[in-house]
Amino acid sequence: MTATRPRRSVRLPRSGRPAPRKWSTPTKQLAPGKRLAPGRPPAPRRRTRRAARAGQYAALLGYLLFLGFPLLWLLSTALKSPRELGSLHPAWIPRDPTPANVRQAFAEQPLAHAALNSLLVALGTAVVAVLIATPMAYVMARHRTRLARAATGWVVVSQAFPFVLVIIPLFLVLKNLRLIDSLLGLTLVYVVWALPFALWMLVGHVRAVPVELEEAAAVDGAGRLRTLVSVTAPLLGPGIAATALFAFVTAWNEFFFALVLLKSPGRQTLPVVLTHFIGAEGVADLGPLAAAAFLATLPSVAVFGILQRRITGGLLAGAVKS
Repeated sequence: MTATRPRRSVRLPRSGRPAPRKWSTPTKQLAPGKRLAPGRPPAPRRRTRRAARAGQYAALLGYLLFLGFPLLWLLSTALKSPRELGSLHPAWIPRDPTPANVRQAFAEQPLAHAALNSLLVALGTAVVAVLIATPMAYVMARHRTRLARAATGWVVVSQAFPFVLVIIPLFLVLKNLRLIDSLLGLTLVYVVWALPFALWMLVGHVRAVPVELEEAAAVDGAGRLRTLVSVTAPLLGPGIAATALFAFVTAWNEFFFALVLLKSPGRQTLPVVLTHFIGAEGVADLGPLAAAAFLATLPSVAVFGILQRRITGGLLAGAVKS
């Protein structure tokens, strides 16, 4: 008596017919010791991506060199000797670098005192512009009335006026207020000039803050001022940093208002003092002028670097979990 082999049970689909057999397609034989990485694109596509990425990096490097060329040229000129500055074939890199131009610049003009004046005016402009623009931007973003639209139009129109049209009325107003030849008067002028653009920048950041957060704060019993200080203002870190940076750089580099409104040598800002390196006949003392101009750009670059980190950190910290 022979033992019968048990039959294997075959699962049939719901239709009652056996499922069709799946035939595997033949794969390409790989060399021994090599494995195909899962999800890895083919070689031509990888080469295209690498070429595109290399092109992006090359374009970015060229753009950085284009932006940094004036600063590098100032540094090269500031370190050259008078003989190299008078050469008919200027070199990119100084053959005999010397700090004599820096010492001569500080000896001829009060650069340190002028830089302190510029720093006080720029910091005052940034702080006051942010303190005024933040609540105004909140009102314009949350209450879209005719007044808010008119204010937005004022922001756009005010940027179209040139300095020459407003300098005479502005001079008369400051003269009546006894703010001519005063750092306080110059700071007020810079605040008024930077306020429209600062307001326009902050309105977009306020609209990006979810209204539901303010409604939740109102349910908890917080008023408008409390909501603005405790809820909205911390989320406006990137916008406030960018606005402060814009106001600071604008006040630090401004020349025309400072030239007209400041008369005393002890109250002049750094851009005005830099013009003293140009003689009466228009001949510039190129070495000390380049050294002073290079030193004048360093504070604004440093402030930008510090606030750039704050802007990135504020973008990451301001994310709201849904």
